[in-house]
Amino acid sequence: MLVFGKEPRAGLVKTRMVPPLSPQLAASLYAAMLDDVLETTVAAAPELGLDPVLAVHPPTAAGVMAARAPAGFRVIAQRGDDLGARMTHAVLEAAAGGFDPILIRGSDSPALPAAALRDAVEELSEADLVVSPDRDGGYGLVGLHRPRSGLFTHRMSAASSLDELLLGAARRRLRVERLPTGFDLDTIADLALLGAAREALPDSLCPRTLAFLDEHDLWRHVPAGQ
Repeated sequence: MLVFGKEPRAGLVKTRMVPPLSPQLAASLYAAMLDDVLETTVAAAPELGLDPVLAVHPPTAAGVMAARAPAGFRVIAQRGDDLGARMTHAVLEAAAGGFDPILIRGSDSPALPAAALRDAVEELSEADLVVSPDRDGGYGLVGLHRPRSGLFTHRMSAASSLDELLLGAARRRLRVERLPTGFDLDTIADLALLGAAREALPDSLCPRTLAFLDEHDLWRHVPAGQ
């Protein structure tokens, strides 16, 4: 189970939240999000029979991130010129290591529950590809059994990302299952989604993210009406 994460460095992460956040505050928020995602993943991995792997960008940060990751994680560097190429390389590497199924989750969806990971594995007993859509047109989790050439060559972090992934899957005649729609935290407005979902979240899900937002009163930056 691959978590795609970045070094929580000012100017590298959560840049769409700057402004109103400062680059450093945005990076600190991302660090809390990443830590929550890693904790949820490493806790779920043994039950699912999956090995937790943190794929790091930039590659030079692999050592720093290995020290940050919870015990049980293996840390590798992301390889490739863009996100699609890096995902393709990670799947190839996982398949070469004999891993099946292969899940990739992003680090921008700290509220994605462990149940979604379990559902993905269960759906892959029948499907070739499983995906957890995000409300912005992207996806926060994708699972498959083996590499599929060209599957991740579509535009990433775009409103059309999910549609393009599904179109590519259809062209390859893959059996696809969609999980319930979730959300990621890319912009300040996205915090409204987390705020609305907060009461229904278990205490163990994204506690660092919520505590950081509370401590720094970042909710005040959410646009009115969101």
